[in-house]
Amino acid sequence: MQSRQEILTLDDIKLLVDTFYQRIQTDELLGPIFNERIQDRWPIHLDKMYRFWQTVLLEEYTYDGRPFPPHAQLPVGPEHFEQWLALFTKTVDELFSGDKATEAKWRANKMAIMFMAKIEHFRKNPLNIV
Repeated sequence: MQSRQEILTLDDIKLLVDTFYQRIQTDELLGPIFNERIQDRWPIHLDKMYRFWQTVLLEEYTYDGRPFPPHAQLPVGPEHFEQWLALFTKTVDELFSGDKATEAKWRANKMAIMFMAKIEHFRKNPLNIV
């Protein structure tokens, strides 16, 4: 087994993102939702995710989007977020160790909780603008 490394560079971010989204694309629960939404735009999505995690974990400010709006109308529930988080955590744990790996898992967990709460809010209040 290869030794796990720290998340220190953009190449590390790309390894994390690429490995994670390869798993997402083939996951029975999440794959159909992601593949239907993203279709042939995976390179664009992956590039956006590189920039997001590069900004969050490496403090290299290359992402300036709003992460929630594209997710507001997704047909997802708690089971989807649990699976997303399980795959993300597994990917981080298999590839990386150290403070940034711990931070990545913590941030992913916080995002899952926030996105789930916001999606539920917008379902109950459909006139709110994202």
